[in-house]
Amino acid sequence: MEQKSDKTEDTATDEIQEVEAEEKIVAEEITEENSKDDKKAKKGFFSKGKSKLDEAKEELEKANYKIAEINDKYLRLYSEFDNFRKRTIKEKSDIYKTAGEDVILSIISIVDDFERALKNTEDNDENKAHREGLELIFNKFNKILENKNVIEIDAMGKEFDTDLHEAITQIPAPSEDMKDKVIDVVEKGYTMNDKVIRFAKVVTGM
Repeated sequence: MEQKSDKTEDTATDEIQEVEAEEKIVAEEITEENSKDDKKAKKGFFSKGKSKLDEAKEELEKANYKIAEINDKYLRLYSEFDNFRKRTIKEKSDIYKTAGEDVILSIISIVDDFERALKNTEDNDENKAHREGLELIFNKFNKILENKNVIEIDAMGKEFDTDLHEAITQIPAPSEDMKDKVIDVVEKGYTMNDKVIRFAKVVTGM
């Protein structure tokens, strides 16, 4: 009986050891699986983080490109506006400089008439009062022109200049040095603030 009991105890001990061994194996397998899962999770986390970083870099590059594009458009627009502003100021300045040009030309025509009248009025006692009246009015008109910065073009004996003169005819030059020069002024020319408002009508030598 004692031998049978010993055998039963040995069998039970072996079974317990086998169960413990199996439990140990299962525990090791679970630990190994958990370790693999952790590694996969960590790998996935870092991989996902890298993708987000790339996306952020792309967004930043797009934003920088957009900013550069907007800045370029702004600079172009500012440059165009600045050119427009300068052009407008110049145009206004030119308008102010030549304001009333038509009126000035009318006055110049009257001055021409007075000048011709003075040339055809003899300077004697009989015409003295009449001539003084003409000279007084003539000088007043000239003063108006002077105040408006209207200047007579000096043409007589000068080289013919298409920017200042208008040749109405050519005649043989009285001397060699008068070729292509103004021999006679038929109608005076004038500038107003350095702009020609009436060309001098001249006769040139050839």
